[in-house]
Amino acid sequence: MLFARFLKPLMKRGTLVIIDHTGRHHEVGTGGEPKVTVTFHDPGLGTKLFINPALHAGEGYMNGTLTIEDGDLFDMLDLVMGNIGTAHGHWAARMLKSVERFGGLVRTYNPISRAAKNVSHHYDLSSTLYERFLDEDMQYSMAYYLSTKDSLEIAQRNKVDHIAAKLRLEPGMTVLDVGCGWGGLALGLHKRHGVKVTGISLSEEQLTVARRRADETNAGDGVGFFYKDYREVEGTFDRIVSVGMFEHVGLPMYRTFFKTMRELLVDDGIALLHTIGRADGPGASDSWTLKYIFPGGYAPALSEIVPHVERAGFYITDVETLRLHYAYTLKEWRRRFMDHREEMEKIYDARFCRMWEFFLASAEASFRHAYHVNFHIQMSPALEAVPLTRDYMYNTA
Repeated sequence: MLFARFLKPLMKRGTLVIIDHTGRHHEVGTGGEPKVTVTFHDPGLGTKLFINPALHAGEGYMNGTLTIEDGDLFDMLDLVMGNIGTAHGHWAARMLKSVERFGGLVRTYNPISRAAKNVSHHYDLSSTLYERFLDEDMQYSMAYYLSTKDSLEIAQRNKVDHIAAKLRLEPGMTVLDVGCGWGGLALGLHKRHGVKVTGISLSEEQLTVARRRADETNAGDGVGFFYKDYREVEGTFDRIVSVGMFEHVGLPMYRTFFKTMRELLVDDGIALLHTIGRADGPGASDSWTLKYIFPGGYAPALSEIVPHVERAGFYITDVETLRLHYAYTLKEWRRRFMDHREEMEKIYDARFCRMWEFFLASAEASFRHAYHVNFHIQMSPALEAVPLTRDYMYNTA
């Protein structure tokens, strides 16, 4: 089998047994543990996986033409991606990256009309779906684990506190929350720090929930949520924060994004960008994720962000690389999703649930093995906007 021959030089740990549509077994790896067995029910799946493994692994699992016989989906992805990750620089690993990069960046060109459509594709699903696997505050981005024993709820509160410390908030300040989600960050910053937050989103479903939550918590005019693209915002703000939205901007729009952020930020203000990124340099979103989960999405390397920040007139005042926090977050999201899978199948269908399981499992594996991280990039037009040392981020008591 072509795919088995392709994997053979990469598999230095564990064993993958592939049963093809004829029942023939193809064993790849060391023969030792961990061991995962899969069945290819489609006679052409092996060839498809050789050509584009990310796309056809996801589609195969969604469509039932790839099934797991022992272990589970994450076990398979952890095994295969873990081996590919250790082969960083191998011709086969480079080929996988090149296949995805070719043409991928074209699909991340996101003018306002396309950006709205792309956001709706993912975020305007039933809020019930997200309520079942997110924390009680509905934070749909990396949590911040001070300890791996932290609950998801505690870790998400940790994240809000960590962001607030970097923003150096004072009561009465105005804050722009770019990509406000279901409102958890904006409401948390307002409640705990007395700031006035303007949240913007292109998801009607998210805004409905965020506005309801603002009413329920009597936020009044302290928090406002608006259907607006970042390129349509007017005025200036003391602080700008963007969490989990930059992945939807698209590389061709980075210059516009940071130019807009500079125009919206007061001269002594602070902005904080929280984004998924790549620790191994520029790449491309895999074709399965672009097709089914985040059309137009791209997680950048730091080297792709920094030039645009500099040209926009910002000092980069701090950069933090957050490793494995998202892997722990995704692991918990997947556990909660699977606990409610029967309910989700009634709302959607089994194929949809397999798609979401693959999304959550493959994303976790990417943060463990495929050089995915999160970046916090703090920036300001003013040289003295933040103290000389980083102590202020932690001495918040």
